[in-house]
Amino acid sequence: MNAIVKRWQGISLILRILVGLILGAVLGVVAPNLTILTILGDIFVGALKAVAPVLVFVLVIASLANASVGIGNRFRTVVVLYMLTTFLAAGVAVIGSFLFPITLTLTDAAVESAPSGIAEVLRTLLNNMVSNPVTSLSSANYVGILAWAVVFGLALRGLASDSTKTVLQDVSNAISTAVRWVIELAPFGILGLVFNNVSTNGLEIFTSYGRLLALLVGCMLFMALIVSPAIVAILLHRNPYPLVFRCLRESGVYAFFTRSSAANIPVNMDLCERLGLDKDLYSVSIPLGATINMDGAAITITIMTLAAANTLGIQVSLPAAIVLSAMSALGACGASGVAGGSLLLIPMACSLFGISNDVAMQMVGVGFIIGVVQDSVETALNSAGDVEFAATAEYHQWLKQGKPLPEFLSGKKN
Repeated sequence: MNAIVKRWQGISLILRILVGLILGAVLGVVAPNLTILTILGDIFVGALKAVAPVLVFVLVIASLANASVGIGNRFRTVVVLYMLTTFLAAGVAVIGSFLFPITLTLTDAAVESAPSGIAEVLRTLLNNMVSNPVTSLSSANYVGILAWAVVFGLALRGLASDSTKTVLQDVSNAISTAVRWVIELAPFGILGLVFNNVSTNGLEIFTSYGRLLALLVGCMLFMALIVSPAIVAILLHRNPYPLVFRCLRESGVYAFFTRSSAANIPVNMDLCERLGLDKDLYSVSIPLGATINMDGAAITITIMTLAAANTLGIQVSLPAAIVLSAMSALGACGASGVAGGSLLLIPMACSLFGISNDVAMQMVGVGFIIGVVQDSVETALNSAGDVEFAATAEYHQWLKQGKPLPEFLSGKKN
C-alpha cells in the first residue's frame, strides 16, 4: 500500500489533476448516471471549506508574530513596491473583469441579496470585522477572521516569547501540511466536480472556463509586461525590459513548473547574487517578497470573485470594486506558501457582496480545475516580481548614490 501511495505522490500534481479532469469529462459524457462520483467533489470541497478558515487565521497570526520588527529604511522601497504592485494587480483584474465580464454555470447558484451600494458594502465589511472571532471561524466569516488574526498577530509580535512564536510557527506549518494533504486529493475532487458539471450541463461549460482562464492569464501578462515595467522605468530611468525579461527567464520559468514562490527562493537568491545585489538586502527582501508580493494571487481572487458576482446577477459598483481590490491585495499576502492559497481566499472576498460560502467554494473548485495553467502563471508572475522589485529598489538607491547600474540595463550582456 505504501508503495502505491509513494508512486502516486511521485507523479506531478499537475499531471494527476489533468488526468482527473479528462476522466471526469469523459465519464460525464458516456456515463452521466454514475452519480456516485459526485461525492468525490463534495468531499473535496467540504474538506477545503473546513480547513480554509483555520488556515487563514493561523497563518496570518504566525506570519505577523514572527515578522521582523522594523525592516529598516533600506527595505522601505522594496516593501512599498511589493504592496503597490499587488494593489495595482487587483486593479488591473477589476478593469479586465468590467471589460470582459465572465459568467459561469454553478450548481444551485441562487441569486443572493446584493448590497445596494458602497455604503452597505462598507457597513457589512465593518460589522464582519468586529464579529466574535470564534463565531467568525465557525461561520467562515473571512473578514472577521482576517481582522482578528491581524490584531492577535500584532499583539503577539511585541509580547510573545521566542518559544511562543516557535509554537505558533509550528502550528502554522502543521496546518499548511494538512492543507497539502487535502490538495493531494485534488485529482479525485476535480474528477467529481467535472463529472457533475459535464453530466448536468454538457461540455459547453469548458467554453466559459476557457474564457475565465484567458482573462486570468491575460491580466497577469499585462501586469508582467506593461504595468511592472512601467514602474521599473519610472524609478530607474532606463529601458526596463532587459531586467524584466531576465527575471522572467531565470526566475519565472522555474516558478512556472515548481508552482511555489517559497520553493523558488533559492533560485531567486542565486539570481540576485548574479545581478550584483547586496546580500544583506536580498536575504530579507526575497523571502519577504515570497510572502507579500502576490500580484498573481490578487488577480485570481479579484477575477474569481467578480465572476461569481456576475454569475449571480450582482451589480458591482466601481467604489465596491476598489474596496475589493484593497481587500484582495491584503488577503493575497496570506496566500503564500500554500498550494491553492489564493483560491482558498476567494470566499473572503465573496463575502463582501453577500455571496454564500457554498457558491464561493464552487468558485474555488472551478479554480482548481483551471489551476493547471492559472496557478503556474500566477507563481511565475509572483516569483519573477520578487527579484525584479528587489533589484529595482537597490538600483534606485545606486542612482541616488551616483553608482553606475549594471551594463545589461543598457542593453549589453552582463
